[in-house]
Amino acid sequence: MNRPEKQSSSDQSPLEPMVRKLAYWHDLDAADRAALLALPHTVKSLEQHQYIVRERDRAAYSCVLLSGFAMRHKIVGGGYRQICAIHMRGEMVDLQNSLLGTADHSVQMLTPGQIAMIPREEVTRLAFERPAVGKAMWIDTLVDASIFREWIANVGRRDARSRIAHVLCEFALRLKLAGLGEQTGYQLPMTQEQLGDVTGLTSVHVNRTLKSLEADGLIERVSPRSITIGDWKKLADAGDFDSNYLHLREDEPALA
Repeated sequence: MNRPEKQSSSDQSPLEPMVRKLAYWHDLDAADRAALLALPHTVKSLEQHQYIVRERDRAAYSCVLLSGFAMRHKIVGGGYRQICAIHMRGEMVDLQNSLLGTADHSVQMLTPGQIAMIPREEVTRLAFERPAVGKAMWIDTLVDASIFREWIANVGRRDARSRIAHVLCEFALRLKLAGLGEQTGYQLPMTQEQLGDVTGLTSVHVNRTLKSLEADGLIERVSPRSITIGDWKKLADAGDFDSNYLHLREDEPALA
């Protein structure tokens, strides 16, 4: 069951993580930030597996993920699921729906969490009224597309070991950037079955590959989702990983 929806206060806006994320991509002045924080929104608590939007829905809102993790996915004719993206705190998980209207894929909570629902017309208005905000949102969608391309290459042209190692490296950097982990250690927000739906592998194959990476000293796991990277360079080499597609700022400290 949903928890009661509530309108957030203006003193400590839940939209702060979104503002920080957009400001990472493009400089925003005080007026830009204030305009973003002033966007009308409703905070909603969602349970694990609950849908934010379903494929073919007419989206009335763009949603910011305030806590927890969400996934974008497609279900193919045989009923199999392909996870296309994982989103974390501060990310606008369906920004494109503010312009496209009809969802061409589903967005679902990977874990329990909260979202801020912003009317789509307000997102569009602000993007056009304040060019710096519009550019930051544009860059955000372009980086999403860059990650999509890398995930396609990962599933289509890398072997199982490289696919898993690549995803583990990507999450190390993205979780660190979001303040949710360290580059050398974090909690993976996916089950092995879900990791299989990211990489196009069975959960059995995922389990076998993780054990192989662990046996070779590239990672350590004290629990199924706990990832400690034993040798970053070797893991990155195993995953054919180059962080360029994440478009991190040059001043962002990284081992990659």
